[in-house]
Amino acid sequence: MSGIERERSPSERIDERIDELGDWRGALLARLRAVIRQTDPAVVEEWKWRGVPVWSHDGILCTGETYKAVVKMTFAKGAALDDPSGLFNSSLDGNVRRAIDFREGEPVDEAALADLIRAAVALNTSRKRR
Repeated sequence: MSGIERERSPSERIDERIDELGDWRGALLARLRAVIRQTDPAVVEEWKWRGVPVWSHDGILCTGETYKAVVKMTFAKGAALDDPSGLFNSSLDGNVRRAIDFREGEPVDEAALADLIRAAVALNTSRKRR
């Protein structure tokens, strides 16, 4: 390409992140991503803040951050979401965000996670209509 590298799409960057992790965190991030994409086929993948996967639908739904001991899924407006299954276990003190820290080997309640994603989409789309 005449010396100029094509800019990678956000989806390609997320693929690369999953591959470069190469451990349980990459596998888990891929699994969480699949739940998001299956739950909301209209979701938009973004790459923000120098390397954070972000999923949006009429605004940010959630992020997928990877750390040494956890994969953190932060819901941008999580404090406004009902969480009847009690998935939120991190960032509980703030007025806006809520997060789920997933540790190696812990089960993932995909049905409850899909419910949170649907609720986040509904919240974002209801705010857009106003």
